[in-house]
Amino acid sequence: MMTTLRVIDSGVVEGRMNIALGQAMIETHQEGGVPDTLRFLRFPPTALIGRHQALNQEIAVEYCEVKNIALVRRITGGGAIYLDEGQLGWELVIDRSRLGKATLTDLAREICEAAAGGLSRLGVPATYRPRNDIEVDGRKIGGTGGFFDGDTLFYQGTVLVDMNPEVMVSALRVPKAKLEKRALDSATQRVVTLKELLVDRCPGLGEIQAALVEGFCERFGLTASPADFEASEIRLAKELYRDEIGLDEFVTEIDEPEAARGVLEGEHTGPGGTIRTYIRLEGPAQNRINSALITGDFFVTPPRVIYDLEGALKGVFLDKVESTLDCFFNTVEIEVLSVGKGDFLESLQAALSGRNTAL
Repeated sequence: MMTTLRVIDSGVVEGRMNIALGQAMIETHQEGGVPDTLRFLRFPPTALIGRHQALNQEIAVEYCEVKNIALVRRITGGGAIYLDEGQLGWELVIDRSRLGKATLTDLAREICEAAAGGLSRLGVPATYRPRNDIEVDGRKIGGTGGFFDGDTLFYQGTVLVDMNPEVMVSALRVPKAKLEKRALDSATQRVVTLKELLVDRCPGLGEIQAALVEGFCERFGLTASPADFEASEIRLAKELYRDEIGLDEFVTEIDEPEAARGVLEGEHTGPGGTIRTYIRLEGPAQNRINSALITGDFFVTPPRVIYDLEGALKGVFLDKVESTLDCFFNTVEIEVLSVGKGDFLESLQAALSGRNTAL
């Protein structure tokens, strides 16, 4: 017997409320209040940063304020993105056992291949590119990412239908290393839209959504059932928006620390993304970690584990940093997408390499 996939099209919704609705779907699904769900969503002009990113490193905040581009922090990891009505977002909230795969890396491939298969029905040769992109002839047409929360998998993605690349480039601070890694001069060379590929044959949103639904249902043995949010989800989303996700404090809570004696910065970029570490030292010899801030476009499950890692490093002597990381990754239940303990250690060591200069 095929399992029903509830399909919701929520249209254009203010950015922070869109994120709150996603969180409400997760929590309601965990409680058994709603079935597995695929939601389609769109944003007014919005710059979204990943859950672990530092705001001013990733977003041109002043430009966004002048252009009335909203600032929003996602509940998922990954990099900063610009969205407006010309891009289509999608979110899967689904029981992890439904997909028959155990790890986040395995599921990322399965879901991205399902989405790529859906887009291919529109006449574009979409393919999955590790770690979490969907591409056409080497150019990105959609990004994805997600995490587990208990037995619920939350996974989201985008489809670039039409966009103004100059606005995207102006709103985001695309790291030079990311462009160099792919031998590009500009972020606009890296992306492509359905409109550019199909020109006059570009389908409407309804046809694009239908193709994606078919891709997911065929891949995972599901049958689609159009629906709307439950009243309980709407109530919870409004509470989450009011108490956390809609607040400026939530968006700005992670940012570059102010320069000060003993604050060191290190960066490591690998296949799984960039990890940036800030360390404030303490003690007469400045040989103990007073506090650590870890940011970047990586994906970890559960997302809150990064705060636990920062807490585990507090008060640690510098010669015990590596063993502390070993202990943390061996004892804490954590899943990562293309990054691991070694990547976090390299970022920490890069920060500590500037210790003598800071003294």
